[in-house]
Amino acid sequence: MTTPEKADFPVRTTQLVDVQEHAQGFLQVRAAHRSELMDDYVELIDDLIRDFGEVRQVELAARLGVSQPTVAKMLKRLAAAGLIRQLPYRGVFLTTEGEEMAARSRERHQVVESFLLALGVSPETARLDAEGLEHHVSEETLAIFRAFTEQADRQK
Repeated sequence: MTTPEKADFPVRTTQLVDVQEHAQGFLQVRAAHRSELMDDYVELIDDLIRDFGEVRQVELAARLGVSQPTVAKMLKRLAAAGLIRQLPYRGVFLTTEGEEMAARSRERHQVVESFLLALGVSPETARLDAEGLEHHVSEETLAIFRAFTEQADRQK
């Protein structure tokens, strides 16, 4: 067996950062993952309320591609966080705090999607990619996305 030449491996162009700075990046990602599901549920609940007036677990499960017990578990978390109210025989409704969270989440999604579209990403891919990226960009990056998109719109 031959040993590969050193040139066969990609050369690293970036240097490792300070340990605390490195850890901060991972902490930020974990924090985004924790809030990601809650954001998605609250935004979807708001969308469904706007279209149908109320939301049921079966509809959430179908649209999220998960089981009803999974939805029930998340709804308990959302209720405990004060983001939703569940009314017997009626469905799920957002609290004022839940409505505000949904609005923030929707706005983040729209900024990221518009940015991707301005870069030339196809509408379908931009929609799908924005669904994941919206949770992981900082407020600083989001502001730059917004400014870039506004400038691109003015140049049209």
